[in-house]
Amino acid sequence: MEYTTDLIKNVSIAGHGGTGKTTLFERLLFAGGAIAKPELVGSGKTVGASSPEELARSISIHTAFANIERGGKKINLFDTPGGADFVGDVILSFRACELAMLAVDGRAGVQIETIKLWRNLDGRGKPRGVFITKLDEERADFDKSLADIKEKFKIEPIAFTIPMGSGADFKGVIDVLNEKAYFADTGGTFIEKEEPIPAEYKQPVIDARLKLMETAADGDEILMEKYILLGALEPEEVYKGLEEALTKNLYVPAFAVSALMNTGLLPFLDFLVTICPSPAAAKDIALDTEGAQREVCIRTDAPLSALVIKTVFDQFSGKLSWVKVITGKLTADSDIVNVSENKKERVGKIFTCVGKKLSEVKALYAGDVGIITKSPTLGTNDTLGANDAGMRFLPLRLPQPVYSVAVDAVSKKDDAKLGEFMNRAADEDKTFRCEFNAETKETVISGMGESHITIMLDKLKQTQKVEVRTHIPRVPYRETITKQAAAEYTHKKQTGGHGQYGRVVLEIAPKGRGEGYTFVNAIFGGAVPKNYIPGVEKGIGEALQHGIMASYPVVDVEVKIVDGKYHPVDSSELSFSLASRNAFREAMKQAAPVLLEPISNLTVLVEEKYMGDVLSDLSNKRGKIQGQTQIGGGIQEIRAQAPQKELLRYAIDLRSMTSGTGAFSIEASHYSPISGRIADEVIKESAAFKVQESDE
Repeated sequence: MEYTTDLIKNVSIAGHGGTGKTTLFERLLFAGGAIAKPELVGSGKTVGASSPEELARSISIHTAFANIERGGKKINLFDTPGGADFVGDVILSFRACELAMLAVDGRAGVQIETIKLWRNLDGRGKPRGVFITKLDEERADFDKSLADIKEKFKIEPIAFTIPMGSGADFKGVIDVLNEKAYFADTGGTFIEKEEPIPAEYKQPVIDARLKLMETAADGDEILMEKYILLGALEPEEVYKGLEEALTKNLYVPAFAVSALMNTGLLPFLDFLVTICPSPAAAKDIALDTEGAQREVCIRTDAPLSALVIKTVFDQFSGKLSWVKVITGKLTADSDIVNVSENKKERVGKIFTCVGKKLSEVKALYAGDVGIITKSPTLGTNDTLGANDAGMRFLPLRLPQPVYSVAVDAVSKKDDAKLGEFMNRAADEDKTFRCEFNAETKETVISGMGESHITIMLDKLKQTQKVEVRTHIPRVPYRETITKQAAAEYTHKKQTGGHGQYGRVVLEIAPKGRGEGYTFVNAIFGGAVPKNYIPGVEKGIGEALQHGIMASYPVVDVEVKIVDGKYHPVDSSELSFSLASRNAFREAMKQAAPVLLEPISNLTVLVEEKYMGDVLSDLSNKRGKIQGQTQIGGGIQEIRAQAPQKELLRYAIDLRSMTSGTGAFSIEASHYSPISGRIADEVIKESAAFKVQESDE
């Protein structure tokens, strides 16, 4: 069956780690008939967590993708990781879906990762709902969890289902919208059973249904007028109003569930069929040929355009490209254009999937998500089109890596395998980076945390049999000057035949931080002929690569050649290059040089009870607090600036200080001068590195 745009629903399941997302995903697939039997997390057989690295750690690392057919609609579901180290896979699902469902543990309430994801959704204006999970466990409290959500996010969740009991007394849930009770299968083997609503829940259902009707009226002015006038709406009007209001992100639907007891699943699936926003009401953002942003409505009656949201290398199926179709229709055995690479692409077979099980389809319509296999040119963030119209969709908005290590293969013969593996890993996961730093001569891998990097290295060892050494990366310091100076240098050499001769006089002056390097030719009267000026610039450029303090690049300086002298026979471009390099170094010695260190912007989210430890630690790291904000629910946001050197292990330090609950983001800011003991240590480290380099 082909599913047109109006028959498609895209939903992401996200939230803090340990809230039961993968179990919920597995049971939804079971309730929707996509799988015959639900498996337990850790069994190695679940759809959502089955890779070796996930099984070894009992956590989700990769987003799982599957679909359900219900009520004539195709429901695409994404099961996402809960750890901060794997947030990239969550973000790709947000880009692909029209509704995000955040799982909240009915015992613990809202946790830090959920707060971060909520803020990400706010930045997208994306509709979202909440699951209150694990209601069959002790201390679970549906109403308390809703109150926690209201306190932290300043919005009152609207209950579409309410629980019958909690903990050991949990019996099932009531579908408020359709006024049905669903009783749990205590063995967790069969799907929930529909029965009449028990008498003691009649009034709570009436009260909850009244809130649903009020919410529906908020979604449409005509419905609001009718509701004010008559005090009630017809069922079809309630459905219509709820869908429109959710599409406008006007409310947050809440669902009570116990996944292990297969309860609360059918009401949610029915909600997706009737209320979940349609892709037809959504938009994506593209850049036109002039770089201006414009909205693109998801619609079929337009030429094909699509975005590659994820790349997977499967040992059995090969390269898999997950594609979200934005406009038109993607058809099997068709010719398209990879607009990002300006290359023609032949699409062979197209698939949908339930986890790793692929099912071939003939076409994907606008709004749908599917898989293209074995494409040589496609990569994550690539735009696909019917032709090279020039429009390109914005790439995924991913956070910057926060933790880095330098790596090298223990055996030199494994260097190629190491590089190939790391490049492929970076293709699969856009929050992971592998770069060779020519300045420090290190291969540096970066990710979202220590676990992220450790898992990559473990996978390298297990799959490629490559052993590596790791160490903290060298910091890219810089050098600059703080006052004006001048120097002259004459390069003179006689070796028989033509000699070498070139004399230059240079003046150097400091520039503002971040303004870079400027060369000025102030020669008059032909003291240095024009044909030798490129040699002068080359020599200065070489001198800028290695400063005189610790051999770091020199920045933010103006260099002016004001005089010189040449020989009609012995002068050459090389002579002036060597003279200029040495003249610059002499001038720099007189210009009060200083070392510069990179400073990073840091945003930390912590529970209030850890504030003292975190602030004290930042002070010890030479950090400067820029501001603090209470964001609700006992969570504080700290904004600070600190030297990059002090933050190289911050992912580990913060985890230790906050018992794993703290979270942070980091981005480069600027360079700042250092002196005294700190500068002396940098100079000493640089000298030691030179000795080590010469020994090798």
